[in-house]
Order: sequence, then structure tokens, then C-alpha cells
Amino acid sequence: MLRHLRVTNFAILSDVAVDFGDGFNVLTGETGAGKSLIVEAVNLLRGGRASADIPRAGSDQAVVEAIFEVPGDLSARVEALLHEAGLPATPDGDASPDDDDGDGDNGDASASASGRKPPRELPHELPHELLVRRVIHRGGRSRTYVNGALTTARRLAELGAWMMDLSGQHQHQGLVDARRHREILDAFAGAGREREAMRVAYEAVRAAEAEIEALGGDERARAEKIDYLRFQLDEIEAAAPEAGEDEALAHESARLSSVDKLEAGAREAEAWLYGGDFGDDAFAAGGGAIDCLAKAELALKRLVDLDPTLADLCRELEGARVVSDEAAASIRRYADHLEGDPARLAAVEERRALLGRLTRKHGGSVAALLARADELTDELAALENRDQRLAGLEKERVRAEAGARAAAAKLTAVRERAAAKLSRAVCGYLGELGMGAARISVHIEPRALGPDGADRVEFVLASNKGEAGKPLARIASGGELSRIMLALKLTLRRADEVATYVFDEVDTGIGGATADALGRQIRALGDQRQILCVTHLPQIVAFADRHLQVSKYERDGRTETAVKALGARERRDELARMLGGVKKSARAHAEAMLEAAAKVRSQPRA
Repeated sequence: MLRHLRVTNFAILSDVAVDFGDGFNVLTGETGAGKSLIVEAVNLLRGGRASADIPRAGSDQAVVEAIFEVPGDLSARVEALLHEAGLPATPDGDASPDDDDGDGDNGDASASASGRKPPRELPHELPHELLVRRVIHRGGRSRTYVNGALTTARRLAELGAWMMDLSGQHQHQGLVDARRHREILDAFAGAGREREAMRVAYEAVRAAEAEIEALGGDERARAEKIDYLRFQLDEIEAAAPEAGEDEALAHESARLSSVDKLEAGAREAEAWLYGGDFGDDAFAAGGGAIDCLAKAELALKRLVDLDPTLADLCRELEGARVVSDEAAASIRRYADHLEGDPARLAAVEERRALLGRLTRKHGGSVAALLARADELTDELAALENRDQRLAGLEKERVRAEAGARAAAAKLTAVRERAAAKLSRAVCGYLGELGMGAARISVHIEPRALGPDGADRVEFVLASNKGEAGKPLARIASGGELSRIMLALKLTLRRADEVATYVFDEVDTGIGGATADALGRQIRALGDQRQILCVTHLPQIVAFADRHLQVSKYERDGRTETAVKALGARERRDELARMLGGVKKSARAHAEAMLEAAAKVRSQPRA
């Protein structure tokens, strides 16, 4: 809901700040004081179009900014919209405005447009406040900011549609939009379970259709694909690769191509153990390693009688000599069996080349090659058994569609029952507002089956008996439409999730008992929504929770506007002025109206 509004250099609003409260907020004042300008400023905060002549004379730009408190039941939805737009979840979030090029109203400056960052991963924190700012330059260009980050008027309109709904003499939003009527009717009907069943049933239809589409194509195309897949599979099967074969072949190739080097190294190792011709090497001059170990063992054995503790060392040297002797024998056998095999080496290299060509073609490794062979086998089986599979899928699709149509029929029945109930309730409220002859009806027409069912829903109005119903957007009378909107909102106040309703002069053309009824109805609506209402009727003003007076004055030769929250005495005087003067009788009448309205406001909330 709207908590704070500040408007700067906006026509005659040079610098106006307003705090709004819960429930029913009313704005009053003389004609031309600037009440409708405040409504126009509020409309800009929900993405409305900015006029070229908005900036105050002598100023290059006008600024409208506000703080919204996001109700708990809207937090998740608003968070999703912010995240989709790449906007910070809170006013002090990480924002990168990047606001030095282009018009905030052109293109999607908050998404991944050219030169912009893609949507960021936002912390999972439900928003409780939104800071919205519109800067309108002379000529009509504007920039839009949400929580400090630059975005577009279109993005703001998506958010604003959930934050505020505006009904006035010249513009009506929200409930006039036929695209929302089905969703609103379903919420009024409490059809959440039926809608979810419809969504699941339709997803089953789409899944079956997607599988059928995957098997599509004419016979010639299918035959060509089968031939191509068969060629690929035959190529792999002819090679008959085995898991790990590529690594094994690499090792074998390395060994076969290095036989001479391996034999030379093995003979050298054997010589070092047994002794050999090493030229002038000092160690070799004393014999091989085994001879040296034997000599060391003998030297210690001579000393054992003198120091028995040396016996353990003697045994260790003996073990080392035995192990070395066995190692030397193994090395000799290894070297003796080494022999070159050019034919085997050629075969290994040829095999490696074949596997290399296939792995480059099908995934980079033998493991990927084997996986691709399995995929090709499955694809071929599906295509070769297409007719049988297609027949099965067609049966699945028919069953899924039957289930979806049954779910749609249940949803339609729920909507039809709710439509009749909604129509009766709205007509009852219209009767209280002096429009007893008007009839609101809900048209439910068949449409193509979809995830939301098979219905097109639209609210229509017949203003007088005998007239055909018309869509709400085509109703000419602003005052009439305002009362219809109020009646609809009263009926839907538990179904419609919008946080704040704005009414601009909904009192046009009414008075007396009807005005009193209108005040009572707006007050009832204020029990569950924040209401901002501009009115000239004291009967409506009396029911308000918060009274704001809009006045204009001159300063330095220029017209200025001020907004003041009225206390009890000031409120009585303003009501007396609206009743026709400041005489005692007018003030007494005002006090009586306020007392009567206070009793109504003190009653338990609906």
C-alpha cells in the first residue's frame, strides 16, 4: 500500500509530500486546488503515460516518488516480478542504475538488453517495501526507478497492476481489463483446486503431443533418418569398442615402440645388481650391488661374537641380498622376453586411429562412443516401431485430452455457479448506489482448451432494462463506471489481491441517500484495502479514517498547492464548508455526520 508520496515541480505542485494511512484516506478541497494532479501523480507510479506539459513552468523536469509497503499476501508475487526484471528486492539492495543512456520508457532497460547486465541472482528475501521514482522531462521523456535501479514504465506497470487500482472520471484500470476477468472470477469462486487439476491435465496433453510431434515427418524423411542412424550405428558396431580400450592401446603402443630402450634399461639395471663392465665407475669396481651386500653381511658376522646385537643387522642385510638377487633374476627374464613386433605395433596404431576418428565424431572418448551407440539403438527402435509407438501415443493423447476436457468442464461449472453469485452481489450493491436498473453479468464463452480451461470470461454491463450488455471498457459515463467499479470491488474484495484502490471523484451525479450509501460502501472496502478517494461529497468524507485537505495559495506571484492532514476540529470545519458554509448550523450538521459515521466505523470489521 502507498505509505508516502512526494511530488516536485509537477504543474502547481512545487513540492508536496503526503503520508497515507491504512483504510479509507480521503482528499478534499476546492475545485482546481490540485486533487486530480495528485491522482495523476499516483497514476505515474503504476506505469501511467507521462504528459509533455507536466513539468512546472521554469523547471526542466518533474519528479514523483513514493514508498510502498508490500502486504504479506503479495510479497511472493512482487518478489517474482522484481527478480524477473533484474531489480533489487529492497530499496537498499544492490542496484546498478546505468541511467546515462536512453529513455527509461524505451525498451527493457532492466533486462538483458544491449549493453545491460542480465537479471541478477537476488537474495531470497521477500520485499516489504518498494521505492518508486519517476522523473519526467519537459517534452514527455521520463526515467523510471524501482528500489534505486533504472527500469521501464512497462515493468513498473506490471508491478503497479498489483499495487494499485485506479478508477476515475477519465481512466479506469484493473477490473476493466478483460484479460484479468477469468483470474478474478476463479479467485472469487475459490477454484484453486480445480485450476491446479486443469493445469496438470493439460500438461499431460502437451506431453503426449510433444512425443507425437517428435515422431513426426513423412515416410521418406523417416526412412532417410533411419538410414543415417543405421549407418552411424553400424560404423560403431563394426569397430566394436570396449570400455577402457583406448587407454590400454595407448600403453601397448608406448611399450611396442620403445622395445630397444626398455631392453637396454633392464640390462643396465641387472648389471648394477650383479656387476658388469662399467668402465671407471668406482662403485662398479667393487662388484655388483649383490656382491657388496654379501661383503657387508660377512663383515658384520665377524663381529657378532663381540657384540650379539649385530645379529639383527646381519639378518637384514641377508634379506636385502636375497630380495636383490630375486629382482635381478626378474629383470633378466623381462629383458630376455622383450622383442620387437612391428606388425603388432602397426595393428595397435591402426586401431587407435579408428577409435580416434569415431570418438572425435561421437563425443571424445570410448565411453561417450559406447553411450552414443546406446542412444542410436534407442532412436532406431523408436523410428522403426514408429507406427506401433504412434498408435500408443495417440491413445495416450486421447485419454489425456478426455481428462483435460473433464477437468475443464468441472472448472466451467464452478465458474458458472460463481458467475451467478457474483452478478447477484454486484447488482445488490448497484441498487444501493442508485443504479437499480443496471445489471452486471459474467459472460462465459467457449474457447480453445488451454492450461486455464476452455472458457473466455468477461464482465459486461447493461445500464438499463432492455439494453444489451457491453464490456466494461466501453461504458461512456465515468461516474457510472466508477460506481460499477466500486460495486465490483466490494464484491471481489476477498478475491482481488490489489493492495490499494484509488477513486477519483466517484461521486459524480449522485447525492443524498445514495451518497451516504456510497460512503458506507467505500468504508466497508477500506476494512480490507487501503483506499485513496477524491470527493466533493461530505457524506463520503464523514466515513474516512484519514482526511487530507488540498488547498492552493500564492507565493512570490506563483500558485502553490499544499496538502494537510486534518485533526478533528479542522475536519469538522472542512465538512461544514462542503455542506455550504461555516455557520453554526453547517458545523452542527458536520458534527452529526461525523458522529454517525464514527459509529459505523466502530462496528466490527467484515
